[in-house]
Amino acid sequence: MQTKSLYAAIDLGSNSFRLEIGQMDAGQLRRVEYIKETVRQGNGLDAERNLTEEAMTRGWECLARFGERIAGFKPSQVRAVATQTLREARNRDEFLAKGKQILGFPIEVIAGKEEARLIYLGVSHLLPQSDERRLVVDIGGRSTEMILGRHENATTLESYRVGSVGWSMKYFADGLWTPQAFKAAEIAAKAVLDEAQILFNRQHWDTCYGSSGTVGAVSDVLTASGWPENSITREGLVWLKDRLLKTHKPDNLRLDGVKEDRKPVIGGGLAVLQAVFDLLQIDEMHVAQGALRHGALFDLIDREGMHDVRSSMVDWLAQRFGTDHLQAERVSRTAQHLLHALIPDSLDNPVAERQRYFQKLNWACQLHETGMRISHSDYHKHGAYILDNTDLQGFTMDELHRLSQLVLGHRGKLRKLESELEDVSFVQQLLALRLAVILCHARRDPDLSGLSLVCDARRRTAQLKIQPDWAELWPQSAHLLREEKNAWLKTDWNLQVQTD
Repeated sequence: MQTKSLYAAIDLGSNSFRLEIGQMDAGQLRRVEYIKETVRQGNGLDAERNLTEEAMTRGWECLARFGERIAGFKPSQVRAVATQTLREARNRDEFLAKGKQILGFPIEVIAGKEEARLIYLGVSHLLPQSDERRLVVDIGGRSTEMILGRHENATTLESYRVGSVGWSMKYFADGLWTPQAFKAAEIAAKAVLDEAQILFNRQHWDTCYGSSGTVGAVSDVLTASGWPENSITREGLVWLKDRLLKTHKPDNLRLDGVKEDRKPVIGGGLAVLQAVFDLLQIDEMHVAQGALRHGALFDLIDREGMHDVRSSMVDWLAQRFGTDHLQAERVSRTAQHLLHALIPDSLDNPVAERQRYFQKLNWACQLHETGMRISHSDYHKHGAYILDNTDLQGFTMDELHRLSQLVLGHRGKLRKLESELEDVSFVQQLLALRLAVILCHARRDPDLSGLSLVCDARRRTAQLKIQPDWAELWPQSAHLLREEKNAWLKTDWNLQVQTD
């Protein structure tokens, strides 16, 4: 099959890894293939929050099978997202580095609120059009996401560190389902979810939907036992817990609809689901067809269609911190002009990849003065801190950190960015940004006619040539550019500034 109109999303969950391949057909996304593998990485976190070698190996082996299936896809057609287990894992970089190599595509660790946004995006796209106010709940392996929204717009998003795998390990560690264990698990879940009573109380929604994971598993069991299809009620939860208590342990469970891989974690998931019902006064939860992976697919398509939520969030953050929009645009135009010189068109720089570099540089330019509202002194440090400690919809944790490092490095010494300077594309973006800030120091459009800039990435050298008459016309700018070369002397990169 031609891959041109295909899109693939991979959800690296705490309990399962899932691959969803869809195709755009007459404006609709049609499923081409769906693969789910139970990997249970959430069980593989040790006491130090490191993934065990066995857990990493299970994940890599699954990614190898997924990678074979999506070989030939372009980077713009694939999005792989990792959730709570890899958010927690202290050695996640080791897993991700090899995982990326095996899969053939980047793997993004997303924040809890971004996970919630993608879940709602997936759920809402696959629901009928309605004016209803929706509550969406997704109980995963190690986290639970809750979202309020209307149509395709999410208004309140939260992620809580409670899930079926984590709660099963903690409260049913001996493998036994007892009244005492269920009571303890439900009380503990309510303690974690306590804030949800305010944010998601019954007055804020009309219809409740459950997505994926635990909700799907519980619904399957209830439906197979004669309860209404695609619906979970309080009575159904009571009935299911009673059945688990009577069987006492997973090995004894004989219920239609319960898959073998779900038995060890259904107790923890049920306890969390019961806590959600109690706290939010839910009488009935409808089972949604959409999930995180579908949201990732729709997000890919939106980005390709130039409806990128990340750009909207950058504008929102800049407005919130009162940045100088005209100066940001001025710096962005100048920086992108310089980046064109640093990254010439070639087969080594595909168009799509270049576009991403320029887009991310533009975001950094829009946000480089974000910290000004806090303090003019060291404002670049304040701006970097904001980006490293905020949730912006659409961004991964790594993307936000990359932006924070560009903002941090746009002025001052460069030794603070020593590890990032190993990345050639980062250096090119950073150099373009630093030079643009210098050239726009007077907050007016700079004269670029007397400047030329080239980069030899293999030799880690950039050369800036200044025409003598330009230097005479703009002496302060010429002085600052000559000073800039000194900032690079303590790095592995060399900036040469020459006046002909």
